[in-house]
Amino acid sequence: MADGVLVASRRNGSWWTERRLEGYSPQAVTADSSRPEVVYCGTFDRGLWRSMDAGDSWERVGEDVISDSVMAVAVSAVERSGERGVVYAGTEPSAVYRSEDGGETWRELRRMRELPSAQEWSFPPRPETHHVRWISPDPNTSGRLFVAIEAGALIQSPDRGETWEDRTPDGPLDTHTLATHKDAPDRLYSAAGDGFMAAGYGYAESGDGGATWRRISEGLQHHYLWSVAVDPGDPETVVVSAASSPWKAHDPRAAESTIYRKTAGEPWREIWEGLPQVEGRIVTVLAANQDEPSVFYALTNEGLYRSSDAGASWDRLELGRRDHYGRPTGLVIVGEG
Repeated sequence: MADGVLVASRRNGSWWTERRLEGYSPQAVTADSSRPEVVYCGTFDRGLWRSMDAGDSWERVGEDVISDSVMAVAVSAVERSGERGVVYAGTEPSAVYRSEDGGETWRELRRMRELPSAQEWSFPPRPETHHVRWISPDPNTSGRLFVAIEAGALIQSPDRGETWEDRTPDGPLDTHTLATHKDAPDRLYSAAGDGFMAAGYGYAESGDGGATWRRISEGLQHHYLWSVAVDPGDPETVVVSAASSPWKAHDPRAAESTIYRKTAGEPWREIWEGLPQVEGRIVTVLAANQDEPSVFYALTNEGLYRSSDAGASWDRLELGRRDHYGRPTGLVIVGEG
């Protein structure tokens, strides 16, 4: 959440919750898929943190190299160094760092800053700066990396960040979340803010690793997209969170957002069943767990929700403490649901 990390675990049929990193402004959280007790959290003003015990305790890592504003973090599922997954962290101003030893040491991938489009990167609320909004290591190709800059580019590296390929002319400029799927090589799913300026441009897919893109907007009535998740068991089933504008997405005084779902051959369909009302709902953070086909999770300012029918309907998970929910900023699900 915006003011701390909420760690929820299911034990003996009941949920247990604990607050960690209170007041640290978390921006992103992820876990090592092969060692789910190893979790990383990026914060806006206190750097990158690591937990070795599933979120119970935390320690800062990389403070001598990485800036205070860590906006994105990811662990590769296929690129490994011994028992550890290779970790990538993205910052504001935009830079990407790589660690091969579980966060003990870091190296900046400096050539990213030399891309031609870098001169045009700018974050609208603070136009003097920009940041890495999302990092997606390819789930099938070791060392292949996709990085979303907010705002201005979706870029990629084929070789662990040693060299970079700039944005393509038809690619999204303001990707907020980028998803991949292990059963759909070279397929990318982008939830972006582009649609705020041009209706129909909020959601895009690529079937060739980002070389070309197609916009898929049939059924979408909201075009500022924030989060996207793909069914682990079916790369054709996708859910996204959306609003009509950044203010409707993020401002608690004006919040009004929703969730859409699409499957193969069908247009987008807005989903309401089991979810809180759209009025007052800050834009949702979505996630899927590789151990749970046909299951999605949605973190809202009203609580955490789970869908067991591939996003068609939802149930609230009673974690027991409603006062914990504010503005959601990240969600990771590990272990069996």
